[in-house]
Amino acid sequence: MRVVVLGATGMLGSRIVAEAADRGHHVTAVSRSGGRCRDGVVATIGDAADRERMRSVFLSSDVVIAATRPAPGEPGEVAALTDGLLGVAIDTDTRIIVIGGAGPLRSPSDPRVLVVDDPRYVRPEWRASAELSVAQLRACSGRPEADCTYVSPPAMIAPGRRTGRYRRGTTDLLVDRDGNSAIAAEDFAVAVVDELETPGHDRHFTVARLVEPSTGEDIDA
Repeated sequence: MRVVVLGATGMLGSRIVAEAADRGHHVTAVSRSGGRCRDGVVATIGDAADRERMRSVFLSSDVVIAATRPAPGEPGEVAALTDGLLGVAIDTDTRIIVIGGAGPLRSPSDPRVLVVDDPRYVRPEWRASAELSVAQLRACSGRPEADCTYVSPPAMIAPGRRTGRYRRGTTDLLVDRDGNSAIAAEDFAVAVVDELETPGHDRHFTVARLVEPSTGEDIDA
């Protein structure tokens, strides 16, 4: 499959590139710097805000994974950036998977409360970023004609060990029995590429690390 990853040099984008390439997909890694990637991956320069450039990129792909974030100093542009990409996806009839945030998920303690408003999962210093993810999902919901899937990570995501396993949910934050919500970036990439290869029916879903129900420990720990 011809896969384009936008934001390919970021923490999540780079791992999605690696996972997709390891599975034999033809991957084009797009970033503002055009930085080098692993062997077998085509690296190219591209600004997600440049619609003409994105149109060319989308036309050369079967699916686009948008793991990009606004340029430094332009955090408020995430919703507009996403809306622009969705417009290009519609125009080119291209499937798009948008990597978002945990903010728009429902809190596990009260489904009436979004994670963005739950201080147990969103610290004050993270709130601005979480609010952007709520606006980003709203942009996706405003484009129902787009073949779009929005993927929310859990509350915590960081580089770690790839186990190849994870839990999948829908629009509720996934937590373990101690209330922790986390996943390794490598396993998040596994979930994204699984969705790429075998699309589900949910336009918005989330994942978290897989734990053993009786002990709460990582399955592969």
